[in-house]
Amino acid sequence: MALKVKKNIKAIIIIFLVSLIFISYNVFFRNNEIYALSKYGSRGEEVRTIQAKLKRWGYYNGNVDGIYGSQTLEAVKRFQKKNGLVVDGIAGTKTLQAMGIFNSSGNSGNSGSSSNNSSSSTNSNDLNLLSRLVYGEARGEPYTGQVAVAAVVLNRVRNSSFPNTVSGVIYQKGAFDVVSDGQINLTPNDTAKKAAQDALNGWDPSNGAIYYFNPATATNKWIWSRPMTVTIGKHRFCK
Repeated sequence: MALKVKKNIKAIIIIFLVSLIFISYNVFFRNNEIYALSKYGSRGEEVRTIQAKLKRWGYYNGNVDGIYGSQTLEAVKRFQKKNGLVVDGIAGTKTLQAMGIFNSSGNSGNSGSSSNNSSSSTNSNDLNLLSRLVYGEARGEPYTGQVAVAAVVLNRVRNSSFPNTVSGVIYQKGAFDVVSDGQINLTPNDTAKKAAQDALNGWDPSNGAIYYFNPATATNKWIWSRPMTVTIGKHRFCK
């Protein structure tokens, strides 16, 4: 009888250890992230937010229904590949941070005052950086042309062929001369700040352009092949 009890206790201990290992594996490895996590089969507002953002950026063509199905999975993978993340189709912390849904302090970008503070900080940073880009690239241009330069950056943010943040677009390698020559660090004037704000508010004098160049100084033959949308000052804007 004692032998049987010992065997039962041993079996219970083994089952407990196996269960513990299984839980630990799922928490620390399979999920890849300890914080918020959306993956295939998930449902809810976080999934809806993911779908809405990916749809706006051109990665996702399905319904914004809050259901993490195969289309959402593939869209997340495309987003991850484009943004240099681990391509596993799981919207873990790093992926959600890249989407602007999850901030570095571990709070959902959709919840309470933390979301508002994070959003305000992001908007302020975007305005400052965009103002410096406008000042460096177009401070001698007409005001409309300065707004158009800022609009090009924002059009790229919305285009799936480019990074999906203002900083990502501006600091993309080779994208803007003012980054490589250091003019991006100059203090922008009020005109540049106003132009950046107007662009952020939705004004787009570039007519949807994602490129611009100065025909008098351009040496890249490829840029001349792009369809022109408008010419403002010394800059030709194109798609």
